[in-house]
Amino acid sequence: TRSLTITSVDQSMFEKAQGEKVTLPCTFELSEEDEGPLDIEWVLIPADNQKKEQIIIMYAVDRVYNHYYAGLTGRMQFTNLDPRSGDGSLDILNLKASDTGTYQCKVKKAPGVQSKKIQLTVLVKPARTKCSIEGSQEIGKDVTLKCVSQEGSPLLSYDWRRVSGTQNLPATSMLNKNTGELLLKNASREYSGTYNCVATNRVGTDECSVELNVTPPVNTAGIITGAIIGTLLALSVLCSIIFCFCKKHREKKYEKEVHHDIREDVPPPKSRSSTARSYIGSNRSSLGSMSPSNMEGYTKTPYSQVPSEDFERAPAQSPAFAPSKVAAPNLSRMGAVPVMIPAQSKDGSIV
Repeated sequence: TRSLTITSVDQSMFEKAQGEKVTLPCTFELSEEDEGPLDIEWVLIPADNQKKEQIIIMYAVDRVYNHYYAGLTGRMQFTNLDPRSGDGSLDILNLKASDTGTYQCKVKKAPGVQSKKIQLTVLVKPARTKCSIEGSQEIGKDVTLKCVSQEGSPLLSYDWRRVSGTQNLPATSMLNKNTGELLLKNASREYSGTYNCVATNRVGTDECSVELNVTPPVNTAGIITGAIIGTLLALSVLCSIIFCFCKKHREKKYEKEVHHDIREDVPPPKSRSSTARSYIGSNRSSLGSMSPSNMEGYTKTPYSQVPSEDFERAPAQSPAFAPSKVAAPNLSRMGAVPVMIPAQSKDGSIV
């Protein structure tokens, strides 16, 4: 007895690039014994066996149902608009990396039932590949050229080539195709030039370039000496500025103290009355030391003439006092030692 048979058995694995389109084949033949309604289902089998199969699209009772799986909504359809013709193949558009998985086509028409599994792998092309240089680009140093793709499904392979000059890699170079590193040992001026890296996987390629410029060693001693001299000059200028600022600040502070501070150790100015009293005191002290031999000049000046405010007048304004006989002042009250003053009588004798 013949039954339903799936005829598309040739290819069961597909590899496609992200963004492309794939057609998963599922053609079949019906037998005379298959009299039931035609039912075609596409299911996604998860990698985890603990999870259930997920229906993504179905044809039943002359109608298509494609709203079961949100991840492929709007991106899948039956290849033939009328699957009853024997073609239940599935088209998936604008592939994504998440579409990778195992898909199963099930065809039912009672009593016949057949299924087929297809493995789909969506690969990402290498993209955003960047080239860089690691190490000192000096003569005699080791330099490493690096190449890395930011996107791309494994397995990625990297290959370097020289664009300028002889277009051959230096004899001392060592290439790691898995990591994309190109080691140039004991670099020389001849190594200078443009280098190109090509990243490749099963679905595409991407590339980048870098410019290598090997130069003589830098005179580090001269740089250090110049840096030290520059630092010392900067410090000297800074110290000069600070010194001038402090000096100016001290001068301003001194001027402020001289003009505004009150000196407590300076005595107040003498008044006229104090001047007169000092004059009397000086005369009294002079009297105490007088002797009869030097009394002649002082007897002509009466003691009653005490300096007053008129004492400080100019000689032209001072009043003339007539000599008069007055009694000797009480020296004991003045704080002076009593002294015997000789006097002359009318007959010329001293008493």
